[in-house]
Amino acid sequence: MSIVLGFMAVVVGIAAWWLSQQRLMAKPWLETGNVDAYPRTESGSMPPAKIGMGVFLAVVGSLFALFTSAYFMRMGFTDWRSLPVPRILWLNTFILVLSSVALHCAVLAARNRRDDLVRLALVTGGMTAFAFLIGQWLAWRELTASGHFLTANPANSFFYLITGMHGLHILGGLVGLGTVTARAWRGAAADRLRLGVELCAMYWHFLLFVWLFVFVILAGWAEGFIEICRALLT
Repeated sequence: MSIVLGFMAVVVGIAAWWLSQQRLMAKPWLETGNVDAYPRTESGSMPPAKIGMGVFLAVVGSLFALFTSAYFMRMGFTDWRSLPVPRILWLNTFILVLSSVALHCAVLAARNRRDDLVRLALVTGGMTAFAFLIGQWLAWRELTASGHFLTANPANSFFYLITGMHGLHILGGLVGLGTVTARAWRGAAADRLRLGVELCAMYWHFLLFVWLFVFVILAGWAEGFIEICRALLT
């Protein structure tokens, strides 16, 4: 439960920091002078799409936090048998990091109006994300070939459930990324393209954070960390 609370604290902290940047308590109608002297006081400084994305990511984060909470509670039963972590998950993690970096590069290119680099970064991000999904499928095949089937053990069920749910979110992100990539190739307006790229980057960075958290849990490191903390506190 400590890990889950920590995860939720990080999500809440990120949300609080993001909201603090929106000048929610500002009163621009009371400020006088040139608007340039008061940056980010104009109406609608934050696009509604970004606000909606932030709310959606908070919901997704809560979903994975609940899965993780159930995971830790189920571990306490005697029929729990942890399964081995496929080595390919390390490669998959590196690939997802590359995908997130590519999306960040796309954001920088969009802000500098470098359409050629935007297209290259978007395609790179999409290809690496697709490679991540293939790697996850190979990890599943490796486990089933070793006899670690879905219904063989509660630990197996949670592994397939959590990684599958994360994969579905990656797949959904690929649909949105494909739409933005097609828009970039058609030569969409710079502001509209930039917003789409930034939304994709937000989504990708969040899914990378979730995957790193999930990977730590599934690898068993979180359990060992909790035991160390308990030993230090007692």
